[in-house]
Amino acid sequence: MDTNVPASDAKTPPPQVWPSLRARDARALIRFLADAFGFQEVVAYGEGDFVAHAELAWPEGGGVMLGSDRPEPEGSDIWPGRPGGFTAYVVTADPDAVHARAVAAGARITTALHETDYGSRDFAAADPEGNRWYFGTYPGSPRPAAG
Repeated sequence: MDTNVPASDAKTPPPQVWPSLRARDARALIRFLADAFGFQEVVAYGEGDFVAHAELAWPEGGGVMLGSDRPEPEGSDIWPGRPGGFTAYVVTADPDAVHARAVAAGARITTALHETDYGSRDFAAADPEGNRWYFGTYPGSPRPAAG
C-alpha cells in the first residue's frame, strides 16, 4: 500500500463525491496527475503495473479514484467509462499556478487560461490517457436553503 499521509495525520474525509476513472497505465497516470496538476496520492492497491484501486486527493478538497482498465467478470455490468473518456472540473484558488505546473510538466493545454463570462478564471488540459481536466475558480452556485 502506497501512502503519502502519515498515520498520525490520517483521518477519513467527510462524505463527498469521488469521480472514478480507469486507465490503460494507471501507475503512469497517477504520477502525471501528481506531477502536472498537484493531486496527492493517498493510496494505491495492486501489484506491479496493475492498480485495483487508487485514491488521489485534491489539496483544496475532494479527489478522484482510479484503477487499471480490465475485463469485467462474466455476468457483471460493463464499466461505462473507457480510458481517456473522463472529464472533470477541479476548483482551485490559483489556476495560474496549476497552469504553470501543468505546462512545466509537459501537459497538453487544450484551452488557454481565460476569464469566463460568469467570473471564473479557467484553463483545460489533457492527460496522457486523453482525459480532459478543467481547472478554475468557479466553486458552483450557492445551494438553495433547506426547507
